Amino acid sequence: MGVAFDYCPERPENIDTILNGLDRYNPETTTVFEEYIAGQCKSQTYDSYANLALLKLYQFNPHLARDETIHNVLVKALTVFPSPDFSLCLSLLPPYVLASSKADKGPPGSGTLAEAVQHLSTLHTQLNNAQYSDFWNTFDHDDLCADLTADVAGFEDTMRIRIAVVVSQCMQEVGRDVLEGWLNFRGEKFDHFVKDVCGWTIDGQKVKVPLNKENEARSVVQRETVKFDQFSRMVKRAYEQPA
Repeated sequence: MGVAFDYCPERPENIDTILNGLDRYNPETTTVFEEYIAGQCKSQTYDSYANLALLKLYQFNPHLARDETIHNVLVKALTVFPSPDFSLCLSLLPPYVLASSKADKGPPGSGTLAEAVQHLSTLHTQLNNAQYSDFWNTFDHDDLCADLTADVAGFEDTMRIRIAVVVSQCMQEVGRDVLEGWLNFRGEKFDHFVKDVCGWTIDGQKVKVPLNKENEARSVVQRETVKFDQFSRMVKRAYEQPA
């Protein structure tokens, strides 16, 4: 049996009660959800269903929305890429924020929610396009990105692990210099992460990833059964004269 999409093993009982009752639409629960998200940032846990529920409450009650909490929700959604969580979060933000964060509308004002969305969307796009070196370059040289992710404990380590997971799913071997750029690690830190955290091996200038069900090349033979009478009908129609 598959895991339910709203399942979260770390979810407190009071949050679960709210999510499964009418109180999830009660504006008074916004503070409860906000505290819960702050806890997720500190404990390195993640509850997509609860975070989306808060954004929905903000959508219904825009006067209650807190930019800092929205920032944290978006950053936490980044940490589970390549899942669609970040895009789901964006879909619940006010339209004016999304419109003013587009380049063709001009740069958003400094310190606004739209500016934060623009910068985090850049990181999201780079991750989705597997531009991992660009992701780290943007992150390291964009002061706003550093500020936006400051509340999320272990953000950089989490992103390295997520990148490593994607690499393990599609590669058996990768150049050391390439992987160093993707992980933003070099020297002893790189060696430790690759060997001790990932369990991969370093062979000269190559990093080898153990075979698994995702990265193992397998030949697939496609078979299609077509009955003889299907051919006969097709040939007959080809020779029929139009009426």
